[in-house]
Amino acid sequence: MNSRRTKSVFAAVSALAVLALGATACASSDKASAGSGSQNASAADPGGEKIKVVASTDVWGSVVTAVGGDKVEVTSIIHDPSADPHSYETTASDAIAAKNAKLTLSNGGGYDEFFSKLADQATGAQKLVAVDIAATGNENEHVWYSLPGVEKIADQVAAKLGEIQPASKDAFTANATAFKGKTQELLTKVSGLGASGGKVVATEPVAHYLLESAKVTDATPPAFASAVEAEQDVPAAALNQVKQLITGKQVKALVNNAQTTTPVTQQVVGDAKTAGIAVVDVTETLPQGVTDYIAWMTKAVDALAGALK
Repeated sequence: MNSRRTKSVFAAVSALAVLALGATACASSDKASAGSGSQNASAADPGGEKIKVVASTDVWGSVVTAVGGDKVEVTSIIHDPSADPHSYETTASDAIAAKNAKLTLSNGGGYDEFFSKLADQATGAQKLVAVDIAATGNENEHVWYSLPGVEKIADQVAAKLGEIQPASKDAFTANATAFKGKTQELLTKVSGLGASGGKVVATEPVAHYLLESAKVTDATPPAFASAVEAEQDVPAAALNQVKQLITGKQVKALVNNAQTTTPVTQQVVGDAKTAGIAVVDVTETLPQGVTDYIAWMTKAVDALAGALK
């Protein structure tokens, strides 16, 4: 998905600067995420040192933190709600973090392609890709909204951390189990929200898997969704169809990607508010001030439940 943000994305760093980094990385002591030098992740850590992990976004960083606890040091490359993973350009500090990582976790599915060159620099790291682990059987890459998929990812994170630091294996497994207990509570809460036949429309299919778990019908015309994702003009017929669904109150909610603002999304959000249709804001990364995956997802589930009542 190509999202247009309301703020500018990070400036590009030249390839030469990144290459030059290799010669100076050990001298860099002012980067909190860097550490003091690279280590081979394939060698097991007996348990004394924190495991350095690099995640492509703070969503996945928060999952690693939930599983790893105080035994991990996590660097999330995308940690600004205004940044777009599709157009992000890696920086020198990103390269240092990757060089020192023992584990990397990316989203995959074309969502965070910038991460591939960082993963290449993480020569000794264990590498996980969320889309591959979640195995949803769907082309939608927003797998952080798939609670069953996130549970699989938590298990894999625990397994890899346990390989890196065998002395803490049981702690990682216990943390993953506790995390999955909370996701199960969310699944129970969201399951069947659409049983009464509620329909929604969405500015983008970001929360697809959450709506799927809720058994909520997404009535968004495919031409509308595909055009917004591709940053193309929305066909007039598709836009009119969405407007009719909203103004005619044929849907209970508009699910809005709050991190994407275009004239079309602003128009349909305005239409929904005028019509008294609930607007459920969802995001692709953690909102400002939020660091916990469960807290973030709980807020999304509660907002959806409230809209569908």
